[in-house]
Amino acid sequence: MPLSPDITAFKAGLEPARRLLGLDAGEKTVGLALSDVGLMIATPMQTLRRGKFTADLQKLAAIIAEQNVGGLVIGLPMNMDGSEGPRAQSVRQFVRNILKQLDLPIVLWDERLSTMAVTRILIDADASRARRAELVDKMAAAYILQGALDRMAQG
Repeated sequence: MPLSPDITAFKAGLEPARRLLGLDAGEKTVGLALSDVGLMIATPMQTLRRGKFTADLQKLAAIIAEQNVGGLVIGLPMNMDGSEGPRAQSVRQFVRNILKQLDLPIVLWDERLSTMAVTRILIDADASRARRAELVDKMAAAYILQGALDRMAQG
């Protein structure tokens, strides 16, 4: 499956009654979030510590199979001016590597401010620094995935 150019094309390529997996791919970790089969609600799932790409992909493939995932929504870290920097290029390479191995529709979703928004929520909830570090990646993945789900619901 190719990388979808936009959310409409992505939605059109999805099989019914399958979940979406949201990814917040960082340098050291990948936050994961899972949608319901109705594609309405994103739930934080887990954070994977990054290692060798092959091992990371095996973990992702196992989750995809276990959870009946039919597509991936991957956060693209854009600069505030809309340009792409080194982090965005790193995510694009990550996606190219996934596409070589997995046959799933993938869409990149602008994740500007997702980590900052989630961190603010956790600070407001009085989460300790250690607790925030534990939760932020998977919550950012849920924030990214929920944004895509909301846009898909709008049509």
